[in-house]
Amino acid sequence: MSDTPSGRFGSKHGKVEDVSDSAGRREHIVGGGHGHGDGCDHSADHEHKQSKVRSQRHIHSHGHHGHSHHGHSHHGHGHHGHSHAPNNKAGLLFALVITAGIMVLEFVGGLVTNSLALLSDSGHMLSDAAALALSLAAMWFAARPSSAKRTFGFHRFEILAALLNGVSLFVISGFIIAEAIKRFWEPPTVASGSMMIIAAIGLLANLASAWFLMRKGDVKDNLNVRSAYLHVIGDAIGSVGAIIAGLLMTLFSWYIADPIISVVVALLILKSAWGIINSTVHILMEGTPHSIDADEVKATLLGVAGVSDVHDLHIWTITSGIDSLSCHLIIHDNADGQVVLREALKLIEEQYGIDHATIQVENTSLRHAELHI
Repeated sequence: MSDTPSGRFGSKHGKVEDVSDSAGRREHIVGGGHGHGDGCDHSADHEHKQSKVRSQRHIHSHGHHGHSHHGHSHHGHGHHGHSHAPNNKAGLLFALVITAGIMVLEFVGGLVTNSLALLSDSGHMLSDAAALALSLAAMWFAARPSSAKRTFGFHRFEILAALLNGVSLFVISGFIIAEAIKRFWEPPTVASGSMMIIAAIGLLANLASAWFLMRKGDVKDNLNVRSAYLHVIGDAIGSVGAIIAGLLMTLFSWYIADPIISVVVALLILKSAWGIINSTVHILMEGTPHSIDADEVKATLLGVAGVSDVHDLHIWTITSGIDSLSCHLIIHDNADGQVVLREALKLIEEQYGIDHATIQVENTSLRHAELHI
């Protein structure tokens, strides 16, 4: 968890002005922001920048003289807006229509041919249709504006949807394996010819859905879309398995191939599902993004001129494509806090791609206690 509460950047930042108080201190006041006095020298540098995820950053620089604080001071700040590319929705919708149609075809075909491979694949397609619909719903929820109650909006709904998709793959695979074990002892006769035709149609449909998601959606970095994509790929593997089982039964009357192939497909699906579950739980637990080394980030910040120490460094993912960072920098008393802030933010963005950073600058007159977690 981050030690600095994060809100959402819903307001527009105005121009930064320099004003002097009666003591000759200068504050940077941001339009729509805040200033502080009462014997304390506070400065806030808000920078608004649009990136590929339309991120913004919010910076706090604090220096106190004449007194000290115990515990940890928190300053509410906004979070950037984030929208999903329309192509993601188009890809998911296209895949949903195809998947739902082929699901019905394979279910009816499985009943007619008495093929577990087809029935299991149609059951998997049912979960795919639900997964695709859930992913679409998650995008709709994520696009809703934030509020005072939900300062991050509904961006995490996408992560929850991906987690649910991963769990559903586990459950369906379990049912397939359980049914296959029963059929090992008494393999039923299967109409392998019809089974292969239906499976081939399903394979073509799955490949079309996968291709559309790859071309229109972000299957690499968006967990929500990736989980739906893996459902579709799992279907394609199931269709390949059904075709292979059909060939074995047609050529050698080896009907036990049907449950064997079903188990192999289920195990492949489990492997993909575990990857999704592992990634989503890591995000929900506020884990450091896999692509970022926290120790390396700390070393980078310590390399900034004027910085003597770094504490309470937290790096986490809000949702796919939105990483955040917060930390406290201890600087030398003669160092310029604003210069340090700008250099630190520049390095964090350029080297680690993090556009949303909250950095608190402290010196010997103020050092907030570390958050021990």
